[in-house]
Amino acid sequence: QVQLVESGGGLVQAGGSLRLSCAASVPTLSSYSMGWFRHAPGKERELKERELVAAISGSGRTYYAAAAEGRFTISTDTTKNVLYLHMNALKAEDTAVYSCAAREGYIARYTRAEEYKYWGQGTQVTVST
Repeated sequence: QVQLVESGGGLVQAGGSLRLSCAASVPTLSSYSMGWFRHAPGKERELKERELVAAISGSGRTYYAAAAEGRFTISTDTTKNVLYLHMNALKAEDTAVYSCAAREGYIARYTRAEEYKYWGQGTQVTVST
């Protein structure tokens, strides 16, 4: 069973930065396609409520939602089996619960929540103005 554990959320002022981490209990992270999603608190039961932020394939190809393009960076450390999301120039509208997700895959990047098999519990990001 794959387990994903997020960390790094918190309270930050608008314009600030945060780095989220997602530790994955997998033998080889490059065998998985990963994604970061966000949702409003209380909406976690509905996958359709989860908004894609960024995705990365096992081969390292990335995809960003329009809201994240140019401000956020998704990356992996395959030596530690950790997924990251570097967030810069944060805005109030970035406030949400951020969850990482994974599924077996190498080439494709997956952009819909329904395509992912494994999920973390989420970490809260609050951006104050």
